[in-house]
Amino acid sequence: MKKILRVLAATAVLASASFAADYTIKMSHVVSAATPKGQAADFFAKRVGELTGGKVEVAVFPNAQLYNDNAVMKALKIGNVHIAVPSFSKFTSLVPAMQLFDLPFLFRDRAHLHAVLDSEVGQILKDQVTAKGFVALDYWDAGFKHFSSSKKPVINPEDAAGQKFRIMSSKVLEAQMKAVNGSVQVLPFSEVYSALQQGVVDGAENPLSNFATKKFNEVQSSLTLSEHGYLGYLVIMSEKFWSKFPDEYKGKVLQAMKEATAFERNLAAEEDAKLLAQMQEYAKSTGKMKIYTLTPEQKAAWAKIMEGIYPQFYETIGEDLIKKAQAVK
Repeated sequence: MKKILRVLAATAVLASASFAADYTIKMSHVVSAATPKGQAADFFAKRVGELTGGKVEVAVFPNAQLYNDNAVMKALKIGNVHIAVPSFSKFTSLVPAMQLFDLPFLFRDRAHLHAVLDSEVGQILKDQVTAKGFVALDYWDAGFKHFSSSKKPVINPEDAAGQKFRIMSSKVLEAQMKAVNGSVQVLPFSEVYSALQQGVVDGAENPLSNFATKKFNEVQSSLTLSEHGYLGYLVIMSEKFWSKFPDEYKGKVLQAMKEATAFERNLAAEEDAKLLAQMQEYAKSTGKMKIYTLTPEQKAAWAKIMEGIYPQFYETIGEDLIKKAQAVK
């Protein structure tokens, strides 16, 4: 019944959108409208309407109302949905070079990250995705990942030795933990809390958004603000839809997307700051968790070890691409 109601609601939205506009763009994503990604999608819809004088309307469907991230790729191919915002992990089998973003300590800070995304490196990856039958538009932030543990704070590289970490399925992340003599367990995200609680794994790596909203602070005694890896999204469009979309509105849609990208990145940074403040207050008031920040020297020690795994992925990702990313100022 709930599924039927969602379909009816979606149909009603599309019907009203079609009545008001000459063209409707269906945009699907899997998170709440209240998240930075969700708010940016709504911002994009608003700006498209404003820039086109109401001639083009974007109908946004959050919370996987239309498709989850696995099904949406096929839906884009056949034009059943027009824009989606999958996480990078959904692209690595399609474009192996997207594993670039899994490389630990590749990005010096948020400014360097965004410089890479907006550089030739980011464009090369978008071109590779586009070559697979999509139109790659822009990169949106999820956030930097941080180490946490219930066994021993992960501050120096040697602290990871002997600990078991939950990771996503990724050869890069396996190599990352092996480099510091840690072991790994690949688990679905839905099982991470119970695995930490029961001691199946000692620690994990997550952006603050995952760590706080899933209450991992309840089952971890330490959080290290390591910023060692990055999670993000790539906004993609249906090539079938875009090829038939009127040229007179394409530039305005792209302008709206550029503005939405800046909006989303700012929101994601603000959200990170708020969540960190919440975790700091939790740590202070309960004494159940300690938060650590890596010094420049500690970060350099991690980076030196982690760079040692990069050559393992020169063939998969591309040595030139990795070195271009490192060289971006």
